[in-house]
Amino acid sequence: MILWINGPFGVGKTQTAFELHRRLPGSTVFDPESFGYFLRRNTPKKMHYPDFQDDPLWRETNAKILHSLAKAHDGVVIVPMTVICFTYFEELLAPVLQEGLPVKKYTLLAQRPVILRRIKSRGPRKDSWAIGKLDACLSALSDEAFGKSVFTDGLTISQAAEEIARHEGLSLLPRAGKLKQAVNIIRTSLQHIR
Repeated sequence: MILWINGPFGVGKTQTAFELHRRLPGSTVFDPESFGYFLRRNTPKKMHYPDFQDDPLWRETNAKILHSLAKAHDGVVIVPMTVICFTYFEELLAPVLQEGLPVKKYTLLAQRPVILRRIKSRGPRKDSWAIGKLDACLSALSDEAFGKSVFTDGLTISQAAEEIARHEGLSLLPRAGKLKQAVNIIRTSLQHIR
């Protein structure tokens, strides 16, 4: 099964995805954003799109990788990725859906001030991209075509993961202790600094 976790930048997609992964044996996380950074590092600047999602090569390659993972991996494939253009979303999922493989879509949402606070809590980084895209994300992702909405304003990362698991009938391992949870959050944050 593909479990796509969408949502505005800064809402907690990656943290929720890795919490699910830690507690869902046999799962794996696939981050389509990584291929965007690969393209940026390995192609001339004149080939770069301002948003790598606009690059047909990014969408085509990620769609193929996702399809291969869905076919070859026995466990849940968790995909934390903000996609607000529904045409792109369909394109990324088309090979998987054409084969009849199960895709479950969720969108993490929160009130704008909550997301702004979360973005700013990331520390001294350039988050103008995330803030600049926030209103477009909130507007587009309110459409249920992107999946079931999970409002995270008052939820911890563990609770957001548990909410998704509950809707899908997935059995998660117990939560880690508070100290281990804090370490997991920091580790995930450090591993995903771009």
